[in-house]
Amino acid sequence: MNIAVLKESKASERRVALTPDVVKSLSKAGFKCGIESEAGVASGFYNKAYEAAGGLIFPDRAALLGDADVLLKVNAPTADELQLLRDGSALISFLYAYTVPELVDLCLRKKISAFAMDAVPRISRAQKMDALSSQANLGGYKAVLLGANALGKIFPLMMTAAGTITPARVLIFGAGVAGLQAVATAKRLGAVVEVTDVRPETKEQVESLGGRFLEVQAEGVKTEGGYASEVSAEYLQKQKELVSRHVADADIVITTALVIGKKAPLLVTAEMVESMKPGSVIVDMAVESGGNCALSEFNKTVIKHGVTIIGESNLPAMVPVNASELYAKNISTLLLHLATNEGFKWEMEEEVTKGSLITHQGELVHPFTKEILAKTV
Repeated sequence: MNIAVLKESKASERRVALTPDVVKSLSKAGFKCGIESEAGVASGFYNKAYEAAGGLIFPDRAALLGDADVLLKVNAPTADELQLLRDGSALISFLYAYTVPELVDLCLRKKISAFAMDAVPRISRAQKMDALSSQANLGGYKAVLLGANALGKIFPLMMTAAGTITPARVLIFGAGVAGLQAVATAKRLGAVVEVTDVRPETKEQVESLGGRFLEVQAEGVKTEGGYASEVSAEYLQKQKELVSRHVADADIVITTALVIGKKAPLLVTAEMVESMKPGSVIVDMAVESGGNCALSEFNKTVIKHGVTIIGESNLPAMVPVNASELYAKNISTLLLHLATNEGFKWEMEEEVTKGSLITHQGELVHPFTKEILAKTV
């Protein structure tokens, strides 16, 4: 089987789908790995390292894609990249297919079998394929560092001859993978950490990391695959009342809340931002999905009402070495689950295959994507 890896074309993207170490493993397993020239340079992986690992360097991406059985990417391919891919071949990448109907249509026309890394089911035997978690973990870590860098004070309690420095207060919205890593990182730096989440079952995890869980007593929270899928109006109002005063006291607010298939919920209003202390910081990790903060701006750092608001949409790409290493292991584990070096197994009722396969042989086969796209027509 011929694998193709492209240099990512998305703005500010520094990750690469395969690292030399993983290329070496796949080559030993009988796969032919074609790498677009300089695909890994932004991550610190050069052509020579890929060649030493058994990879073949292609200066011409048309030649690379024209001979590929499967294209491995971090981000969804562009229409031009898909056009170069052979009809009937396969694609594995982050897709969020319900947000890119035009790419889904092109996959259908070219009979491309598209697997989405963001759709890999969160089951125990697929943990090594879970790129959402591996990348969110790094994002949560980086969010704290960005917030700390923008804040005009240190995180830990410090006793000095000149007086005592009180610890910074960090408020985190969302206790998923990113939020929990943010809790752990902020605590290691010495901050006082508070966390709010619509899922009461996350309280124990937050407290095990040393955070304080802000609990809202209300009904109406539904979850799906570890994400909140629906939250009642009553809950949102009670949460707003509870967290408003904690936002005003916080030095740093980090928001991570996402609702699968929908716009990110608005959690930090303009009035809340205005109530914060001058010099405070907000890091909005949900900015690519519409943002949790009313005043955040996509891929910009802005100052509103004296508060620095960071709207960086691709935090994992800011630590590209580790992000690429983890992602390469995720995507290669999925590939080896789905295929041998002779081709794909096409076990259509197998749980991982069924959960991650979006299009196949000219048909949209993923139920959730089909449901969401039908609502947008």
